[in-house]
Amino acid sequence: MSTIFGNKVRILREERQIPQRELAAALKIDTATYCKIEKGDRRAKREQITVLANLLEVESKDLLRLWSADKVYEIIAEEEEATQILSVVAENIEEYKLRTAKI
Repeated sequence: MSTIFGNKVRILREERQIPQRELAAALKIDTATYCKIEKGDRRAKREQITVLANLLEVESKDLLRLWSADKVYEIIAEEEEATQILSVVAENIEEYKLRTAKI
């Protein structure tokens, strides 16, 4: 599992000197489970991102972007043409946005 999200959360937590147990309590999980999120051994639930963003004083959309990036990474990381796959996806998303904006 990727740790893009977990690494960023750990860095933000350490910068703010917040103990893991405090974030775990806010998320209503035990500290061991929280540690797994930071290490990338477990994925945070989408609804937990807002809680983390508030406690870490960052925009929830920024954390959501990293959380989503982890999901995409897991799917294509081992593909030989991962970069090209991402380019195709990005291109199609832009086309979709243009089409839906005209509606």
